Amino acid sequence: MFEDLSKKLESAFKNLKGQGRISEINVAETTKEIRRALLDADVNYKIAKEFTDIVKEKALGQNVLTSVSPGQLFTKIVNDELTALLGGESKGLNLTGNPSVVLIAGLQGSGKTTFTGKLAKHFLSKGQRPLVAACDVYRPAAINQLQTLAAQVGVEVFAELENKNPIKIAENAVAYAKKMGLPIVIIDTAGRLSIDEQMMQEIAGIKNAINPSEILLVVDAMTGQDAVITAENFNKTLNITGVVLSKLDGDTRGGAALSIKNVVNKPIKFVSNGEKMDALDVFYPERMASRILGMGDVVSLVERAQLNFDEDEANKIRKKIAKNKFDFDDFLSQLQQIKKMGNIKDLMGMIPGIGNKLKQLDVDNDSFKAIEAIIQAMTLKERQNPDIINGNRRARIAKGSGTNIQEVNKLLKQFTDMRKMMKMMNGANLSKLLKG
Repeated sequence: MFEDLSKKLESAFKNLKGQGRISEINVAETTKEIRRALLDADVNYKIAKEFTDIVKEKALGQNVLTSVSPGQLFTKIVNDELTALLGGESKGLNLTGNPSVVLIAGLQGSGKTTFTGKLAKHFLSKGQRPLVAACDVYRPAAINQLQTLAAQVGVEVFAELENKNPIKIAENAVAYAKKMGLPIVIIDTAGRLSIDEQMMQEIAGIKNAINPSEILLVVDAMTGQDAVITAENFNKTLNITGVVLSKLDGDTRGGAALSIKNVVNKPIKFVSNGEKMDALDVFYPERMASRILGMGDVVSLVERAQLNFDEDEANKIRKKIAKNKFDFDDFLSQLQQIKKMGNIKDLMGMIPGIGNKLKQLDVDNDSFKAIEAIIQAMTLKERQNPDIINGNRRARIAKGSGTNIQEVNKLLKQFTDMRKMMKMMNGANLSKLLKG
């Protein structure tokens, strides 16, 4: 989402590279470039101006330490102010009541129903089993979509097909959850193509009937400043408790994420990427600010790895590396675990120094397909003993995988080099590295 903004901010900071001190002239040039970058990213003009005015004032009031360059100091100031603009610190869900009720609102097409499924899975991962209530009685197949998503996640859907009163359905869902001892109810409401009075009165009626502890508004980040306007209107009626930004993996300039907290004064609580049910992240302003500035987000990367990597499998791989027995079966297993963590470009954006270079890299989840095809075209003996793969075997593997000999040779060389590096690292140092 922030590739263009990150690139332009990096370019703006070049005004201070090689400078011995911060001056009014070089700060003015840099903040001017930053303001232009923010406006290009569809950030509200007033917010962009206020942001750069604060950055400029703080930069001119700073004395540069001998151990810190002007560019480093300026980057830190921008990072701190971006974090503040995005909300300062992460705000968790405030779940009260028995059961706790989470009301999901938003326009049609914003990703409400998909987010409802993702949130249900999020609660399951925390050891809480939610009930999902289908209160969209207008959109064709809305209930079927929710039932399909709930089945993927493994939660129950409360639906009353003959009842066309969403307020009553919501009330009945909460009563059912209380009776069954379910701690959380997620209410999926109807969306509209645009904000209208009937829609607002209906969802306000649901709110008044069930008294939710959380009212989360899902906004489509790809709509830019329209998302901010949507948030303002919903907030006036519902007094929302938080915002969910969906479709952050789309081709969007990201201005909504940078503007919405400032405009409605409500925290962004989740970001939703893609259609997979595990593609949901708690929103951390400081981590997002670091990613925008190309500083990565190692903490989130590690958290995703912990959620998706099998500990027993990791211990097995660790032992095989220690014995120099790592083979293509192990390599394929690791690739498949990495793919579970999410979009590859998104993951690479979490690595410091990589984010701003993503546009130059032709890397996505499909990049692994050829590698997987080559490995799967090998016999079991070849996967376990790559050294036996001679010319004839390479030709057969290339044909069987739908690739060519050059691609097979390239993978074999990369794998050999990787095993050599593992061998060099073997022993106590490798053991410490893997455990740490």
